[in-house]
Amino acid sequence: MGANEFERRRWNDESWAALWPRRERLTDKVTEYLLAALALRAGERVLEVGSGGGKAALAAAEAVGGKGAVVGADLSAPLNRLAEQRVSEAGAGNVMFCLADVQTDTVEGGPFDAAMSQFGVMFFDEPIVAFSNIRAHLKPAGRIAFACWQSSEQNPWFFAPAIAQFLLPPPEPEPGKSSTGPFALADPEQTTAVLHAAGFTQVDRTPHALEVEAPEDSIVDEAQLVFMGVPEERLSAAKVAVDQHMQQFRIDAQRSRFPLAFQIFKASRPLLAA
Repeated sequence: MGANEFERRRWNDESWAALWPRRERLTDKVTEYLLAALALRAGERVLEVGSGGGKAALAAAEAVGGKGAVVGADLSAPLNRLAEQRVSEAGAGNVMFCLADVQTDTVEGGPFDAAMSQFGVMFFDEPIVAFSNIRAHLKPAGRIAFACWQSSEQNPWFFAPAIAQFLLPPPEPEPGKSSTGPFALADPEQTTAVLHAAGFTQVDRTPHALEVEAPEDSIVDEAQLVFMGVPEERLSAAKVAVDQHMQQFRIDAQRSRFPLAFQIFKASRPLLAA
């Protein structure tokens, strides 16, 4: 199996990708924390890893100004199309997107002053290989900052445990591969070790917690349950389980309040790195 084959199939599923604007409502507020950590300067060139629908890239493009540039890379063709549409509508001339898996591919436009990712780096099935490739795209003394989730226990909005009984257990990773998913980088010590093994130095991690008000379908809806593998004959029971789980967050019929526990990692490429 090739690099990130499971994630490649998932993120290129048109129905899954069509739900992405809903999902963004949960995480849009994280962008300001990510950009504050990255401290972009006018004229810098930025690589965004897992650029999704392009909203964070547009925010970074504003920070680096017309003499700077942002290149977003994502392995999802439908999300790339959404990002390109948004850039066109915004009239931003210093942003471009490419279809690429940054675990293995070379992204044109480098070397970059900085790399960034907003919940895009947890889906590499060989994380050391992936972060090594990201490092290779940076200038000496270039920097990376990325947002990833803290543990699932600290993010009770994550509903998967409520429907575990309706799903087949996930397959074990192939030899040499790592498990992927939203909480793959949740362990601070493990993630720090991955970054060091990939050749980064000056690793720093800052935890954050905030609350976001958003519609419930920002997180879960029937289409997502089907996509996750809930069989049709058990769909009604799964929806009841999800409803019971999500009651704790509801403000009213239209809005819920979700606690988000995430973390920002920062690191640097050594000045004299190969």
